[in-house]
Amino acid sequence: MTARIVIGARFNGPPASANGGYAAGLAAAFVDGPARVTLRLPPPLETPLDVVRDGDAVRVLHEGALVAEAGPSDADFLDPPVRPSLAEAARARDRHPWTGVDNLLTGCFVCGHGRADGLRVTPGRLAPADVCASPFEPDATVAENGIVRPEILWAALDCVGYPPFARGTDVIALLGTIEAELGREVGAGERLVAVGWALGASGRKSYSASALLSAEGVVARARATWITVG
Repeated sequence: MTARIVIGARFNGPPASANGGYAAGLAAAFVDGPARVTLRLPPPLETPLDVVRDGDAVRVLHEGALVAEAGPSDADFLDPPVRPSLAEAARARDRHPWTGVDNLLTGCFVCGHGRADGLRVTPGRLAPADVCASPFEPDATVAENGIVRPEILWAALDCVGYPPFARGTDVIALLGTIEAELGREVGAGERLVAVGWALGASGRKSYSASALLSAEGVVARARATWITVG
């Protein structure tokens, strides 16, 4: 099966390419159930991308070059070590370490503090836990028929798990691989909490987990691998 997707300019991470979680979520839409997505190249914006599905394997191509590959995930997804309230998550967001700092991700659709039309999942550390959190309140502009599009949930799971936020450093890392399971649909206007925590590091790679929470419990969970830039 071959299909085609185009990532709109609004959904950038770095200035000239897509937010990694958003792009991964688009690829994951071609996988049944929990999915694993590995990004091989920065996903271009406003550019037709071919999606080739062969059994359980999915490849996203730009002019024949492999941008991403996806397939089923058998990851051991984790529950968050703490479950902050929306008010606690809002106070953590106020501690976002890059507020007022310009860097590669300032304009990210998901976590960029400079984006008036973004998701504002700009995580900061909770106290005293070594966990980051932010409110996640998706509106009707990222929904279809009142239901938030799945790739938006993937995007939120991506940025809240960004390891440097937990470490409090200005290191830049980009998403390599993300695996996620979505437990239920999310309605536009729901008020959720996004939580992320580090799982360790090895060389240029860092590992994290993340979750989206409602007042009733866990809505979605993910694990990710990050590659430090430079």
